[in-house]
Amino acid sequence: MVCAAVFAIPPLLRSTAGVLPICSSILHLKHAALCYCTVNGNMKSKRKPDHLERTAHDFRQEIISKAKVCGITSESETVKRLRLAVTDKEFTFKAGQWVDFFIPGVAVVGGFSICSSPGLLQQEGVLELAVKQTTHPPAHWVHTQCTLGSEVALRVGGNFFFDPQPADAPANLVLVAGGVGINPLFSILLHVADLQRTRENKGSGYKMGTANLFYCAKNTHELLFRKHILGLTNTFPGRITCSFHVTKQSSPICENLQPYIKEGRISADDLEKHISTDTLWYICGPPAMIESISKVLANLGVTQDKIFFEKWW
Repeated sequence: MVCAAVFAIPPLLRSTAGVLPICSSILHLKHAALCYCTVNGNMKSKRKPDHLERTAHDFRQEIISKAKVCGITSESETVKRLRLAVTDKEFTFKAGQWVDFFIPGVAVVGGFSICSSPGLLQQEGVLELAVKQTTHPPAHWVHTQCTLGSEVALRVGGNFFFDPQPADAPANLVLVAGGVGINPLFSILLHVADLQRTRENKGSGYKMGTANLFYCAKNTHELLFRKHILGLTNTFPGRITCSFHVTKQSSPICENLQPYIKEGRISADDLEKHISTDTLWYICGPPAMIESISKVLANLGVTQDKIFFEKWW
């Protein structure tokens, strides 16, 4: 049996009648989110825009799906990685997109980029999020109250993604990440690996070019997914490469990471060698970094239609 919510829901929180199953927890989440938007919409403060406000004009699916936490690991001292089981067969996403994150009892709606591949969802019915510890209520909940079995609700959104079709022309990718901006780019990198495997195993599907990751963080301990990234470069030599950049490294760099580490920020010299007419550039990180890299690319002759970015701060 299906039904629509019986109260008025603004576009950001709207779902189509006949889509959502009757579920008091989801209705409660939607009602809480509605109240939050209404209250904060009337506030005249200089606070930073909330996730729902910041992404108000972005694409959003209409379906809100229940999810259960089935795995929690520490990706770093300040980042927790959640694995979420989703049973709703209508739930899908493209590599690079994010989710609205609805938490029972928390009025603020979170927004977290998915850091796993669409293939993992298709095969195992799970997705993953990596959430940095902050005082923002959804992130604070993840780090202080979330446990195995916790139930939340998710809705996919975002215009930042890589989803090539089999007939599309081959393209090379350059992925430029700063801090936790690695999350959507790691999802894209994993999707690239899936595309490479499909092409190898079946001899069909999208013909992927190379993928080159540039990832900048304060130190090596804050390079999320570094072991998995290095594993991909070893599995697909020459087709997937990475360059890690650290800006405030104070401890010795372990031997296996040394060949991939450069001290200092990502520069024009690092990027220039990858300039070509069939290269797409994906950037995610702090706004200042995105603006700086975009300016560098423009100065190198990269046209705007080849540059895609996601700002989360």
